[in-house]
Amino acid sequence: MRSTKPPGIHLFECVQGSPLSLRTCQALVLVLTFFSYASYHAARKTTSVVKGVLDPKTSNLGLLHWPRCLNIGKLHTSESHMVLYGGWAPFDSRNGTALLGDIDLAFLAIYAIGMFFVGHIGDRVDLRILLTIGMIGTGLFTAAFGAGYWLNIHSFYYFLGIQLIAGLFQSTGWPSVVAVVGNWFGKKKRGLIMGIWNAHTSVGNISGSLIAAALLKFGWGWSFVVPGVMIALVGLIVFLFLPAGPEAIGSEDDHLNDSGKNEIGIPLLEGQTEVREKPVGFIEALRIPGVVPFALCLFFCKLVAYTFLYWLPFYISHTAVGGKYLSDSTAGALSTLFDLGGVIGGIIAGHISDRLDARALTAASFTFSAIPALFLYRTYGSISLYWNIILMFIAGMLVNGPYALITTAVSADLGTHSSLRGNSRALATVTAIIDGTGSAGAAVGPLLTGYISAKSWTTVFTMLMVAALVAGLLLSRLVVAEVSAKLESWRSAAATGLPVSSVEDA
Repeated sequence: MRSTKPPGIHLFECVQGSPLSLRTCQALVLVLTFFSYASYHAARKTTSVVKGVLDPKTSNLGLLHWPRCLNIGKLHTSESHMVLYGGWAPFDSRNGTALLGDIDLAFLAIYAIGMFFVGHIGDRVDLRILLTIGMIGTGLFTAAFGAGYWLNIHSFYYFLGIQLIAGLFQSTGWPSVVAVVGNWFGKKKRGLIMGIWNAHTSVGNISGSLIAAALLKFGWGWSFVVPGVMIALVGLIVFLFLPAGPEAIGSEDDHLNDSGKNEIGIPLLEGQTEVREKPVGFIEALRIPGVVPFALCLFFCKLVAYTFLYWLPFYISHTAVGGKYLSDSTAGALSTLFDLGGVIGGIIAGHISDRLDARALTAASFTFSAIPALFLYRTYGSISLYWNIILMFIAGMLVNGPYALITTAVSADLGTHSSLRGNSRALATVTAIIDGTGSAGAAVGPLLTGYISAKSWTTVFTMLMVAALVAGLLLSRLVVAEVSAKLESWRSAAATGLPVSSVEDA
């Protein structure tokens, strides 16, 4: 196969051909893709931080994601006659919060739709180039949103259009980074590796919040421009140094395959011929066993996870904890413990799924366990700050654990499924189908919460528990298949006297 070495990658060819060479390239891929997607999230997070400046009412409402057709005045009638100061037209008007909600909903919608198209493209072009274009484009339009501050732009449609295009560029990120990491790591330890690697989401959210908040005193435009410049610079580094796959550095020889077997499980490129692989089509990807159930499962997992992401600070600040109401800033800081729990949950879920070699069983176990965790947090989280922290952390582990597992290790597994007969050019398409479906749930959850929370938070948590139940049930057939395969392996091992692992490998 013809070599497609990116500029600059020759710096790492000096150790090619040894076990260290493979490990060095893998470490490079993990670091670059980690900071790549962290920068995506940092750029995405700026909007939520700046909302309180664009519309002073927003700081009293938390992070709102609903359309303007909802009468938001029901939630803050005591402030309906307040005299506004500061703000930025048109978001400082009576319906300013709803306008911000429209922008958020438009961003999430185009992000979900764009994911399907980007995945299809990703298996047909150089992932390094696609990722670079997405990052530079995201940086450009993130900065363009902030440029409205200096250009004195007050047109709602300008900001809406910028967010729509930014959402389209943002959709290039996840299919690309998962496909690149999947190209470099075999299945054996993929769950644990990707579980740790998936911490980039929380790192990006936290760093994006801190950077945007620190720059607000200089003018809200800087809160967009600086993260925009940062992601563009990281994109340039990705272009210069990221090897999208082992073939990018000419490592498709037998020695790579052998070392891959010994150190990282079965390599994804094993069994490839000199014939150029044909990219897998959208319909063909849908027919891969497990893609549809996991995609639908992720819809409901993300519905729960993103409802917490956008609404948890608001819920905490409007719920008496230990008989006291926490400030908005305290509630926002406290809510980060849910993300921290999610990082730990993703690592644990990945490790367990590796040890059991049962992704569906692990994901379903976490989603079913999240149901009592959500009930306990709603019921007993208000007793004291101590109990609120513990129950929130546990809920974060169980809610985000399967979400992280499905979007990383499961997507990579299915993108290299045995039904593809060694064809590795399905990773981006499969990842896009799964996460694109999940992103639709990410938009639906916060939207429904905007309506339901106006009447009852207990009803909101009931909705979340039902969503977790449905997510687990959608994997029931895959769970049964995994358990049946395990039982058959154990029976075969008992009959032959061989270790269970030997029978499963065979």
